Amino acid sequence: MSYSLQLYTLRNAIQEDLAGTIRKVAEIGFTQVEPYNFVATAKELGAALRENGLTAPSGHAPLLSQDQDEIFAAAKELGITTVIDPFIPADRWQSAEDVQATAARLNEAAKKGAEYGIRVGYHNHQWELESIIEGRTALEYFADLLDPEVVLEVDTYWVAVGGQDPVDILGKLGNRVKFIHIKDGPLTTDTKAQLPAGQGKVAVLDVIAAAASLEVGVVEFDDYDGDIFEGISQSLDFLTASGEGIKA
Repeated sequence: MSYSLQLYTLRNAIQEDLAGTIRKVAEIGFTQVEPYNFVATAKELGAALRENGLTAPSGHAPLLSQDQDEIFAAAKELGITTVIDPFIPADRWQSAEDVQATAARLNEAAKKGAEYGIRVGYHNHQWELESIIEGRTALEYFADLLDPEVVLEVDTYWVAVGGQDPVDILGKLGNRVKFIHIKDGPLTTDTKAQLPAGQGKVAVLDVIAAAASLEVGVVEFDDYDGDIFEGISQSLDFLTASGEGIKA
């Protein structure tokens, strides 16, 4: 079990100073990151990661709306081995037909990713849990339509905001879940109210324990009403203090 940081958390700082921000991430104690929008920043980001001894086992990219070859080529350059589509709008999760179509497209993306030696996954928000299709959450319905090689990155905070118990959902999704997003807060859609891990309403350690095939736990804030570097540092301190032998 290891921890990573979703770089979207630091998007404002990255826009101002990518290299300096990556250096701060390393100084805080992270050894892994999860890039976003990495096609646009691959060269500069790659140099910053190498300079600071960081790796990127996973990354976010809009696989179903942008050039997949370009995405996979940039991922390979950065050493990203799992590319995760981070967002399919809520209106695409309201019917079985729409969910089936999305799953089919992601399965096709996974076949192309395999040509680059890269695995494909999907990351949820709350609407995949709020929508019920044939008696199950749309996320569970979706998971059963995916080819075996496609993985899930479960955003455990948005699962809870969507009205579901993340421990229960992780159990139902089983070995498909290789990554989770770890965040905390009051379980509302007010992203500025999010808190460092262990300071909100999410049973963070129970959630981590419920992900039986977890490869990486990814710390993320969608937003934060405070010093974001202090926030991610507090999250990492909580996580590493809670488990022996766990590395960042």
